[in-house]
Amino acid sequence: MGNHLTPAIQLLRSFSRVNKTMMRFVQKTAADNGLSVPQYTVLVTIAPEKEMSQKIIGEETFLPKSTLSQAVDGLVQAGFIHRQQVEENRREMLLSLSGKGETLLKEIHRQEGSIHQLTAGAVETLSEEQFAGLLQAHGQIADFFDEKAAEQGEDSK
Repeated sequence: MGNHLTPAIQLLRSFSRVNKTMMRFVQKTAADNGLSVPQYTVLVTIAPEKEMSQKIIGEETFLPKSTLSQAVDGLVQAGFIHRQQVEENRREMLLSLSGKGETLLKEIHRQEGSIHQLTAGAVETLSEEQFAGLLQAHGQIADFFDEKAAEQGEDSK
């Protein structure tokens, strides 16, 4: 199989397969924790940054505005994130994880069968060299697309 496929199609299929199988477990992880996928996406996007503007989260996650604001409203109501207006720009919202939100994410990281645990397991099947090579190749591909987006006047970040 795959001999007649161009390298571009092989790569697209490979990324698509990994994405599809991972998304299945993202959906399960979100559902198991009473979250929608957009809500879960917002939480994991904010987590490493401590706080982010809603606009930046939208740009990073590609969630449509209405989906994003619904997700944020639900997370604020559940007490998982704090929302405050940005001083300089009243229309801009700054989002940060609450203690309750941090606790939830830590619990999710530890749950057996969660996307985090499964990803950790998948990484363990690779040698250090394979893993380093994979990250390097992904970085190279992402950088290539970022450059093309910049050349075409697209905002990649």
